[in-house]
Amino acid sequence: MSIVHSYSVGNGDMFSIRHDSDNCTIIDCNIPVEIEEWLLSEIDRQRDGKNIVRFISTHPDQDHICGLTRLDDHINILNFYVVKNEATKEEETEDFLRYRTLRDGDKAFYIEKACKKDWMNQTTAERGGSGINICWPVRSNGSFIKALDAATKGKSPNNISPVITYSLENGVKMAWFGDLETDFMEEIKYEIKWPATDILFAPHHGRESGKIPSTILEQIDPLMVVIGEAPSSNLDYYGGYDTITQNSAGHIYFECVKGWVHIYVGNPHYSVGFLWDVAASMYPNYIGSLPV
Repeated sequence: MSIVHSYSVGNGDMFSIRHDSDNCTIIDCNIPVEIEEWLLSEIDRQRDGKNIVRFISTHPDQDHICGLTRLDDHINILNFYVVKNEATKEEETEDFLRYRTLRDGDKAFYIEKACKKDWMNQTTAERGGSGINICWPVRSNGSFIKALDAATKGKSPNNISPVITYSLENGVKMAWFGDLETDFMEEIKYEIKWPATDILFAPHHGRESGKIPSTILEQIDPLMVVIGEAPSSNLDYYGGYDTITQNSAGHIYFECVKGWVHIYVGNPHYSVGFLWDVAASMYPNYIGSLPV
């Protein structure tokens, strides 16, 4: 069994995975001051008893690194996974400066398509892997090189985001696209074999500007799409796919077991009609289960 949390943090992203091995993964960071202590305690519960804790940064926009300094001071990030880049910012926040220190220091592991790392996706005699794989970027790709150059010049780093997958043996497959933008994905849609996915976290918080092109969606063929938090006028609701909308659902918890994902939300009044009721009870506000 593994537990995946998608935190409701306003305009931003933060996720954690308590793996079924000796691993915990945190993807991105957005820690609003008003829920800081609660959120750090949730991270503590996710990493409790796990000897390997990795942080994966998709890109250094403030809504994906907000609170990174506080998180690093709290848990002492020893494994910082990041696309190798030289992104700059006209306004260097405390969190961006910490990002840059981690990115350029000896705690960094640089991720790209098909990279291998003990305990991320490699099993050793000491401990098992985590089921995390990287499908993008391809560093030699011309569009990606242009995105890196733009970030170096202080422009948007959205399109240096990696595509991250997580899979549980005999269970769920999930995918994150960071803040990749639609136009960029159109340029790279034939560059790789896109992974089949059960649960897709929509790029760019579900905004229309990050809508995944149909060519890619057809390969991914998700059973469910999680639409992140952004003004509703900016969202694409992925018509034709079953969705959970975090604006309405609040925090989302995924209890991942063999053949099933049991789903719970923060909002006790939220419901959807496409899930099965198997009476799961790990958390409050169970809304149903997804067979995978």
